[in-house]
Amino acid sequence: MIFGAINWDMNPEIFRIGNFAVRWYGLLFASGFFFGYLIFLRFFKKEGLSVELLDKLTIYMAIGTVIGARLGHCLFYEPDYYLKNPIEMLKIWQGGLASHGAAIGILLALWLFVRKYKKPFIWILDRIVVVVALAGALIRLGNLMNSEIYGIETALPWGFVFVKNLEVVPKHPTQIYEALTYFLVFALLLTIYIRSDSKFRSGILFSWFLILVFGMRFLIEFIKEDQVGFEAGMQLNMGQWLSIPFVLLGIALLIWYRPKGAKT
Repeated sequence: MIFGAINWDMNPEIFRIGNFAVRWYGLLFASGFFFGYLIFLRFFKKEGLSVELLDKLTIYMAIGTVIGARLGHCLFYEPDYYLKNPIEMLKIWQGGLASHGAAIGILLALWLFVRKYKKPFIWILDRIVVVVALAGALIRLGNLMNSEIYGIETALPWGFVFVKNLEVVPKHPTQIYEALTYFLVFALLLTIYIRSDSKFRSGILFSWFLILVFGMRFLIEFIKEDQVGFEAGMQLNMGQWLSIPFVLLGIALLIWYRPKGAKT
C-alpha cells in the first residue's frame, strides 16, 4: 500500500434502532435543506418578503429535488433496468440519485413556483443557487460517508482506500474535491449577494453557478470511476455529457444579461 494513504472505513449509519437507521447521507441531505432554509429566510427578510412564501418555495424545492434526482439516476444511468421495472423508481431508500437530474427537477419546480406566485424566474434562480451550492457540498460529503462515487487509483498521499468496498489501492476522494468546489462556489455567490446589498446584476449568480459547478464537475469526472457499465470506453462519461449543456447555458446567460453597451 502506498505510504500516507488514508484507510476509509466509515460506518454510513450513525445509529440503528431495530430496522430503523439514521445514516450520515440522510442527515447531510436534510442539513442542506435546513441551512438553505435559514439562509433564504435572511434573504426574504432583507427583501421584504413573507415567511409564508418561503415555506411554499421550500415545498416546491424539496419535491423538485427528490423527484428530479431520482428520475435523473434512473433515466440517465440505468434506463434499461428502470423502464422495465418502473416500480423500482419509487425505492429511493435503495440509493440512486443524480445531481444533473436534481438540477432539472429544481428548474422545473421553480418555473411552476414563479408562474403561480408571480416572481421573475431569473430573480429566484439567482438566489436559489446560493443555497443549492451549499446543499451540493453537503450531499457530496454524504457520498463520502457512503464510500461511493469516488475516483480512479492515485499515488497522491491523500488517496483514500475505501475498505468497505474491498478496495486495496488508494483512490482519488473525488467526493471531497467536489464538496470543496461547491463550498467555494457557495462562499463566492453569498459574498456577491451580501456585498451588493442584494442589488446585483440579474443573471450573474445563476450564470456563474452553472459555469463553475458544472465546469468543475466536467473536469473532476476525468479522474472519477465509471458509475455504470456502459460508460466504459467512452471518451466522455455520462456526467460530462450532462454537464456540457449547463456550462454552455451559463455562458449564454452571462452574455445575455451583460450590461447594455458592454462588449462581449
